[in-house]
This record gives sequence, structure tokens and C-alpha cells, in this order.
Amino acid sequence: MLLSNTKRLISTHFRFLSTMGVTKQVIRNGDGRSFPQRGQKVSVHYTGFLEKVGGKKFDSSVDRGRPFQFQIGVGQVIRGWDEGVAQMSVGEKAYLTCSPDYAYGPSGAAGVIPPNATLVFEVELLGLN
Repeated sequence: MLLSNTKRLISTHFRFLSTMGVTKQVIRNGDGRSFPQRGQKVSVHYTGFLEKVGGKKFDSSVDRGRPFQFQIGVGQVIRGWDEGVAQMSVGEKAYLTCSPDYAYGPSGAAGVIPPNATLVFEVELLGLN
């Protein structure tokens, strides 16, 4: 639907990066200089979608009006985020598509994310702390 059409458009017009179980499609370039380092706290806005359920939104910091902060590369978030956000520079906005093994795997999450779900996140790296 809308999400799949948007993903097709983005993949044809923007830089495309794949690292094992996470794929990054750049929507807007960042500063190209300020990349998160392991252990550094980052601030992001994100919206998460279930890829195989018609792009159903399951969570959004944008909707809550409050950025999400976490420490990069130390397992506070799913592996797809640890690896995908680490490849973003401040100001960058991208789609991160995370295979189940880089997301919540066979367990899913809290009845919101089914087992073995591929997830798509629109992520904007707001800053480094």
C-alpha cells in the first residue's frame, strides 16, 4: 500500500545500504560528519510499521511528541537499530528494514509484534549526547 509505494520510490532515488539483517534507505541526508559511537547516547524520532500487515503502524515517538533516547551498540534496543542507527549521521532520516533476527525474532513482542515479523522503521537521528 502507501508504505510499499514509498519504499519503492525511496529505493530508486536515494542511497541504499544493506548490512546483513538491516537495510537502510536514506530519505534525507544528515551532516555526513557526526556518526554515533558505541556507548554514546542518541536521540531519535521514529515510527515503526509491520511490513507484512499492510504497513500497519505499531509505535511512534513522533505521535507521542517526545524523542526516544538510547545508548548505541550496547543492546538496549533491537540489533537492527544498534547497527542501522550507527550508520546514520545527525540530521539523517531513513527507513530501517529489520529482518526478524535483527528485530524481535520468533517471540515477537507484547502481543503487538507477531513472531518472525519484518519491521520497517522511519528513523530520524536528532542528536548525539
